[in-house]
Amino acid sequence: MAHRGSAGLRDEALDALRSLTGRPDAEFHDGQFEAIEALVDGHRRALVVQRTGWGKSAVYFISALLQRRAGAGPALIVSPLLALMRDQVAAAERAGVRAVAINSANVTEWSDIEQLLDADAVDVLLVSPERLVNPRFREQQLPRLIAAMGLLVIDEAHCISDWGHDFRPDYRRIRTLIAELPDEIPVLATTATANERVVADVVEQMGIGGHEVFTLRGPLARTSLRLGVLDLGTAWRRLAWLSEHLSELPGSGIVYCLTVAAAEDTAAHLAKAGHSVLPYTGRTDAAERLEAETALKENRVKALVATSALGMGFDKPDLGFVVHLGAPSSPVAYYQQVGRAGRATDNADVLLLPGPEDRDIWHFFATNAMPTQARADAVLGALAHEGAPLSVAALESRVDLRRGQLELLLKVLAVEGAVEYVQGGWVATRAEWIYDAERYGRIAAARRAEQDAMLGYEAGRECRMAFLTAGLDDPHAAPCGRCDVCAGVWFPTGISADDEAAAKAGVDRVGVELAPRALWPGGLDRLGVTDGGKKLSGKIAPDQRLEPGRVVARLTDLGWGGTLRDLFAPDRDGRPVDAEVPEGLAQASLRVLREWDWTQRPTSVAWVPSISRPRLVESLATGIATAGRLRLLGPLELSPTATPLDRSTNSAFRVRDVWNRFRVRPAMAEALAAQTGPVLLVDDLVESRWTLTVAGRLLRRAGAPAVLPFALGTY
Repeated sequence: MAHRGSAGLRDEALDALRSLTGRPDAEFHDGQFEAIEALVDGHRRALVVQRTGWGKSAVYFISALLQRRAGAGPALIVSPLLALMRDQVAAAERAGVRAVAINSANVTEWSDIEQLLDADAVDVLLVSPERLVNPRFREQQLPRLIAAMGLLVIDEAHCISDWGHDFRPDYRRIRTLIAELPDEIPVLATTATANERVVADVVEQMGIGGHEVFTLRGPLARTSLRLGVLDLGTAWRRLAWLSEHLSELPGSGIVYCLTVAAAEDTAAHLAKAGHSVLPYTGRTDAAERLEAETALKENRVKALVATSALGMGFDKPDLGFVVHLGAPSSPVAYYQQVGRAGRATDNADVLLLPGPEDRDIWHFFATNAMPTQARADAVLGALAHEGAPLSVAALESRVDLRRGQLELLLKVLAVEGAVEYVQGGWVATRAEWIYDAERYGRIAAARRAEQDAMLGYEAGRECRMAFLTAGLDDPHAAPCGRCDVCAGVWFPTGISADDEAAAKAGVDRVGVELAPRALWPGGLDRLGVTDGGKKLSGKIAPDQRLEPGRVVARLTDLGWGGTLRDLFAPDRDGRPVDAEVPEGLAQASLRVLREWDWTQRPTSVAWVPSISRPRLVESLATGIATAGRLRLLGPLELSPTATPLDRSTNSAFRVRDVWNRFRVRPAMAEALAAQTGPVLLVDDLVESRWTLTVAGRLLRRAGAPAVLPFALGTY
C-alpha cells in the first residue's frame, strides 16, 4: 500500500472524522491524528491511553476506513460488551463504515455475516474475546481474517492484563492472535483505565516478535465531573437520600449497586416512590437490557439502577450523573464507571454513598476470581483421565467446583496452554503447566492494595479527581477545583423524616421466596449416588419434591442482609459463632411466616441438624413451633461421620455430600406416618438448596404430605 503523505492523509482523515461526528467543523483532539498516522501510514503497533470521551473509537474507525480505501482487508475489533458493540456498529455506519458484529446476541445472523465477509462487503468486524475460543470461528473464519486483515483493534485493552481491575482471561488469547499477524498489519489497543504496570503488561504482549509499540498517553482528568462522597451509614438512609434527591440531579444518569439484589431492590423502592427508573443487571434478559439502554439514551427514564453489567463502552455523551450505592473495589474501577458521565456536557455530578457491607462484598468477589493449585490440579486430572472432550456440565460431576468458578478456571488454563476447547468440549493439551503461585500471590496483594486505596478515596484527604488519576499513574494529576474536597460540599446532605421512615420500612421488608430444586444434577451415578441402585437423573419426582419455601432475606440485601452477615460472620479465629437466634431475627421470621401465602398451613416443625450452629437452628425451630402452636418433630438424625459442608461445592458434589448425611429417626417416622398437614423444615443458611432438597425428600418418603423449607438467609 502506498504512503499518502502526512498532509493528504490528514485531509482524508479529517473528512472521515466530520462524517463520523456529523459536524462539518469537527477537528482532531490532541493525539488523534498522530495515532491514525502511526497505524495507516506507519503500519505500527500503538497503545492509546486516553480519558473516556477523548475519541478513541474515532481513531480506529477512521483508520479502518482509510486502510480499506488503500486496498486492505477489513478491520477486526475485539470488544468486550454487547452494549458497546451496538453503539460501535451504529457509530461506524454514520461514517459510511460497513460494520457488523458476531456475538451471542445475534447467532441467527452469523451465516449472513459470513457471506458478507466472503464477498468482501465488510469494513469492520466486531467480535467478543470469547469468539476467539470458539472452535468453528477459530478454525474457519479466523485464518481467512488474518490473511486479509487491514487492522486489528483491541478495545478496553486493560482487560488483557491480569493486573487490571477488569481482567478477562479470554483477552489473553489476543497475544496469540497478534503473534500470528503479518508484520505489516497495524495493531491498535485502547483504554481509559491503565496504570503503568498494566501499560507495561499490554505493551509486552503487543510487542511480541520484537515490534516497537507507539504509546500515546494523555491526561485522564475529566473537567466536567464534580465528585463527592456522602457517608450516610445505613442502607435505608442511602435509599432515603436517593429517593428524596434523585430528581434534583442533572439530566438522566446511572445509579450503580454492587449486587444484583441491591440493584433490583433499589429500583423497586425508587419506582414505588414515583421515580422513573429501570433495573439493569446480569439477570436482566437481552431484550430488556436493550430497551433499558434505549430508554436512558432517549431520556425516557431518570436513571438505570445497574450493576457493573452496564459498564465499559455504554455511550450516552450527555449522561448527567452517576451515583454509587456502595463502592467498587478499586479507584480504577470507580473511574471507569463514573467516566460514563459528562462526556459531552460541561457539568455532570458524581456521588459515592459507601456502605458498611462494601468490604464483605469485595472479599467475596476477590476470593472467586483467581485459580488455586488444588482447583487447577483437579480439572487437569479429570481431563487427562478422561482422554476425550468434556463439557462443563460433565466436568462438574468430576471436579468439586461451582459452574462460574469452573468456567473461569478453564479460561485461565486455556490462556496458559494447559487446556483447549475443541468440538465437543474441553481437553487437556498435555503441555507442561506449572501453577504460578508467586504471580497469583502478587495479584491478590495488588487487589488488597486497590481496596485500601478505595477507602483512601472515601476518606477525602486530597482532591478526589487527583486521587483517581494519580491511581492511574497520570503524570498530569492535579487538583480539580470542583470536588467536595477542593470546593466544599456541593450536594444536599439532609433527609426528611418521612423519606427515611419510608426507606426504612422498605428495607425492613422480609421474606424472599426459595424456589424448590426440580432437576437432579448430571453425573450423580459417577459419584456413587443412586436411589437404591437406580440412576438419579432428570426431574425430581413430585412426591419427593419440596414446596416453594421462604428465607427472611438474602445476605446481599440492603436491609436484613447486614444483620445476617453479622450473624454468620466467623470469629477472629475463623470459627463459626453459635448462639440462640437474636430476638429481632426471631420476630422477622414470624413476620415471614404470617405473610406466607401457603396453600395449607404447616402442622409440624422439623429442622436440619447443624454441626457449626446447632443452638441457632434449634432455637429458631423451637421458637417457631411454640409461637405457631405447631407439633415439634425435632431434628433429623445426623450421620456420626458428617463434617462441615464446603460452601464452594457444586451441585453434583453437594448432593453426594448430603445424600447419606441424614436419617429420619424412628419416633419422627412414626409421627410422619400420621401427619395430615405440611412439615415446616427449618435451617439456618441456604447455599445450594441441596441440603434442604435431600432432607425434605427423606421427610416426604417417610410420610410427610408436603415439606415447606424455611431459613434465615440465603446468598
